[in-house]
Amino acid sequence: MAQGPIAGAKQPALPEKLLAFLANKRSYPHRPRNVHLIQTHASYIFLARPYVYKVKKPVNLGFLDFSTLEKRRYFSEREVLLNRRLSPDIHLGVVPIFSRNGRLSFEEGGKVIEYAVKMRALDERHLLSRLLKRNEVDRRDIDRIVSKLKRFYEAQEPTDSVLKWGGVQKLKISTRENFRQMESFVGTTISASAFKTIRFYTDEFFRRNVRLFEQRIRERRIRDCHGDLHLGNIHLTPTQLSIYDCIEFNDRFRYIDVANDVAFLAMDFDYQGRRDLSQYFSARMAEVLADPDMLDLLDFYKCYRAFVRGKVDTLQSAGDPTPRSRARARRYFQLALQYAVGGSEPMIMVVMGRIASGKSVLSKSLSRDLGWKVLSSDRTRKELAGVPLYKRGDTTARRKLYSRTMSRKTYQALAKNAGIEAAKKGGAILDATYSRRDDRQQLRKWLQRKGLSYRFVETQASDSTIKQRLTKRGARGLSDARREDFETLGQLYERPVELSAKELISLRTAKDPEIVTTETLRALAHHRLQSGDQL
Repeated sequence: MAQGPIAGAKQPALPEKLLAFLANKRSYPHRPRNVHLIQTHASYIFLARPYVYKVKKPVNLGFLDFSTLEKRRYFSEREVLLNRRLSPDIHLGVVPIFSRNGRLSFEEGGKVIEYAVKMRALDERHLLSRLLKRNEVDRRDIDRIVSKLKRFYEAQEPTDSVLKWGGVQKLKISTRENFRQMESFVGTTISASAFKTIRFYTDEFFRRNVRLFEQRIRERRIRDCHGDLHLGNIHLTPTQLSIYDCIEFNDRFRYIDVANDVAFLAMDFDYQGRRDLSQYFSARMAEVLADPDMLDLLDFYKCYRAFVRGKVDTLQSAGDPTPRSRARARRYFQLALQYAVGGSEPMIMVVMGRIASGKSVLSKSLSRDLGWKVLSSDRTRKELAGVPLYKRGDTTARRKLYSRTMSRKTYQALAKNAGIEAAKKGGAILDATYSRRDDRQQLRKWLQRKGLSYRFVETQASDSTIKQRLTKRGARGLSDARREDFETLGQLYERPVELSAKELISLRTAKDPEIVTTETLRALAHHRLQSGDQL
């Protein structure tokens, strides 16, 4: 497929006269009270209740091409035909727009200058995204969606031309396109370390699971799906369920594994903080389709879907005067990375190691990339003791602050807060030395009892590097450790030899922080690919 300009670059617009015509309420035969314009990267949408008129932009974005009038007519007709599979009452047809003697009209006569998809306007209060925000979605609603999707997928008997898109080489067309289109934006909405890790995870998943993808083809799990199955495209009233706005502009985005389609909606529930509904929806879809292998693919496809949403918001942000698109993009990329390094289940990352070994610097970078809060033992300890955060006490005060009793209280509070954060955000990062084996054991037991997955990340640095870092520390800082504490604290540190290779990642930090972050994330993704199971 020919590559067009990337979205976000200057794009052709419809003629001003046509836009003015469509924005004028007197242009429409049913005479709406007002007309409201909504723009996407590919369409102008005119809300003229009780109808909606959608006009495709004359753009070629590589993955879609609406650059000619004939192509816009063709894809408008495809949009109506394909969406009637799941929403027969919404898409009413394609209406031409005529020009006669310089006057534009929906009435027949003259030259056709554009086409619009005519649809019934929906009450936005019943969009699944709106219902979810009002906490008005429960398992009965999910069951209705599952039932409709089951009938839909089973009705889409695949041809050989559809099935071929389940192969690894075909799948790589889309993933490589995504990474290529995001390369110039690395450092804006996604960091280099996150970008490299997601790409590594994607490539490695393909390499390790060729047989699984081939099996999916043999089982005919590749179907002509929806392709854009997210919360905003589902309309749910007490009496009617509509799933609309499927992909019409590129068949390969619809000729996908059913697991890929399911993953989009599951990911969207995760994004909105409803992992409970995500898990229930995924499990029910696997059950009703008699497809247990679907669950082995969901994290991979959720990662892919979150990356695509992050990409789209990044591209749209180029023309967005507000920071909303960029903020959404960052959150989607954070979610994609979470799937790559930890999967869908809540995860606790324990960044431990000797004093001044680089724990806090690494924790902050991981927090930036994953969107998880850093819970620092230094901060927690001082807050529990009620002492100033950035003031170093005298010898007596420090002895009391760092006593075993206070350390136990600190670690208990860290674990409790981490559990709360993981439930809300999908994960948390603990920044603490955990120098004693019994403290680590207590944490492991607590995490296992709570059913939380975890990884220990041990930061390592040479004695000389640690001494230099301690010497450079100013008078103010969260940690009270200084150069004169090196020998005493060093003797207290017990190497985490009791942790298995499945639980522990150790790395040297005497490098550029971005390199250390990349190495950490890549190691986490590697662990994830090897095991796929929570600890």
